[in-house]
Amino acid sequence: MTFKATSQPIDVAEVRQLAKLEGDMLARKEKRDRELEAILRGQDDRILLVIGPCSSDNEEAVLEYAKRLSALQEEVKDRIFMVMRVYTAKPRTNGDGYKGLIHQPNATAAPSLINGIKAVRNLHYRVISETGMTTADEMLYPENLPLVDDLISYMAVGARSVEDQQHRFVASGADLPTGLKNPTSGNLNVMFNGIYAAQNKQSFLFAGKEVETSGNPLAHAILRGALNEYGKNIPNYYYDNLLDTIAQYEKMGLENPFIIIDTNHDNSGKQYLEQVRIVRQTLINRDWNEKIKATVRGFMIESYLEDGRQDEPEVFGKSITDPCLGWANTEQLVREIYDTLGK
Repeated sequence: MTFKATSQPIDVAEVRQLAKLEGDMLARKEKRDRELEAILRGQDDRILLVIGPCSSDNEEAVLEYAKRLSALQEEVKDRIFMVMRVYTAKPRTNGDGYKGLIHQPNATAAPSLINGIKAVRNLHYRVISETGMTTADEMLYPENLPLVDDLISYMAVGARSVEDQQHRFVASGADLPTGLKNPTSGNLNVMFNGIYAAQNKQSFLFAGKEVETSGNPLAHAILRGALNEYGKNIPNYYYDNLLDTIAQYEKMGLENPFIIIDTNHDNSGKQYLEQVRIVRQTLINRDWNEKIKATVRGFMIESYLEDGRQDEPEVFGKSITDPCLGWANTEQLVREIYDTLGK
């Protein structure tokens, strides 16, 4: 029961010099980041899609997906703004299984976290520089944020992390939009307390120093469904769920009310094709109620090149974690969203 150092201390400044955005690529990212902020603040009425693979397990497959997504984004840019999921660290229920690119840069080789950090930066950099898409990642390890926060444009705090004070406080100092998911229990108070903490100033120890944060006004809610005590999934994207969530936003007086529907996980019961129906139902709910239309303005969609999932990385572009929509279904869904928004 001890800690044993297996590497030298990581030099954050040195790591950030690897795969650094400059010139036109930096300007493009900054422009898209301003557009994203305007959407979160309600100054731009486009729908936000945080979309992409459950986990970024294969660099070339992720890049192929990014190229296709970039072309599709150009076609729908007047009604939809997409940020690509490039999730490089995965929470595991019992600690076993594939933990993401940061742990295992080669999914078929032994873990190497030092090489993993380099691979994470390189992948985000390549997606941005080669396709023009900007990226989202999950803040699983708060202390790793300074290693990637210059490259990512959106950050999520997951269902297992949302009650953790360190995650909340680090989110309060993050200079990027941060979505906080409801916990697996479905308790919305936990999520809203997290949003409150993230939107307000905090002081705490971070990276060996006492720090103060300014608060993150772009912290917001992600509804991902829940599990009850019997292991049954309980969706929370229904009409009444949305009104309850909006009412809690109003009660707490939080800034920039914004709700994203996570269409997979416990909303779909990990039945990945259900994501299409969940999007359709939510768009109908938006049409029925102006409050819902004004507040529920984003979807998180798990999508890759091939439908479903696999246990081993045998099929190019098929998830080795949660099942995803394949590209054909993804393209059809995005076009359907676009057409629906135009009616």
